[in-house]
This record gives sequence, C-alpha cells and structure tokens, in this order.
Amino acid sequence: MTQTPNYEIPTEMRDFAEKSVEQARKAFDSFLGAARKTADTLQGSAEMARTNAQDASTRGFSFAEQNVNAAFDLAQKLVRSKDVQEAMQHQAEFVRSQFAAMQTQAREFGGLAQNAMQQSAENAKQAMQQGAEHARNAMQQGAEQARQTMQKGADAARSATDQATNAAKDAAS
Repeated sequence: MTQTPNYEIPTEMRDFAEKSVEQARKAFDSFLGAARKTADTLQGSAEMARTNAQDASTRGFSFAEQNVNAAFDLAQKLVRSKDVQEAMQHQAEFVRSQFAAMQTQAREFGGLAQNAMQQSAENAKQAMQQGAEHARNAMQQGAEQARQTMQKGADAARSATDQATNAAKDAAS
C-alpha cells in the first residue's frame, strides 16, 4: 500500500492565518468604535434638542402666566373704574402694554428657536464629520492591514510551495 505523505501545515501558513484573524478583529473593532462614537454624538444632539424644547416650554408657560395675570389685572381695574372713560383708558393701556409684551415674547421665542436650530445644525455637522473621519480611518486601517496580510500570505505561500517542492524532491530521491 502506498501511504499518502503527511504534509504538515507550515508554521508560516498558521502564523499567516492567525495574523489574518487578528487583523480582521482589529479592523472590525475600529469600525465598531467609530460607529459607537457617532451614536454617542447623535445621542448628545438628541439630549440638546430635548433641553431646548424644555427651555421653550418653560418660557411659553412663563409668558402665558404673565399674559393671564395682565388680563386679570385689567379685569380688576375695569370693575373698579368709576366711569366708562376711565375703563376705556385702562383698556387702551392694556392693549399698548400687551402689544409690547407680545413683541418682546416673540423676539425671545425667535431667539430660542434660532439658538436651538444653530446648535442642532452644528451638532449634526460635527456628528457627520466625526463619523466620516472615523469611518475613513477604519477603512484605511483595514485596507493597510489587508495589504500587509496579502503580502504575508503570498510570502507564506511561496515558502510553503518551496518546502513542498523540496519535500517532493527528497521523497523522489
């Protein structure tokens, strides 16, 4: 019976395979890290949006309270008015003061909205830039590691071929 020669997997091939797995793991970990950083940035943006909405809500309730109190103050002045002329004077003062208050409140709301939009836009821009940068770095690292792995694989294959050729020559002799 002819016995099939027992060719051992060369150490270089085993080392190559082990390094390939390690490099693939590093590339994946780098990519996953980039994804996590992007998610964290987006979560920060969502938290900022929640805070801005809460600020706007708080200011809205404050404005509503001021306006309702002004209306109650007017009602109290109207019921205490001695004649129609005095009541009309209170009404005119109320309209002037409420018009000014509403303009101020609208400006303040506009400022809150503008700041919220600017912060959101800046956060989104930063998140996109960071995500793209992390992804680019992970891709470059992966490509470099793949290039190195391919080179080492080619070297290991050449070495294994040479060893197999030498073993075949030795067996033939």
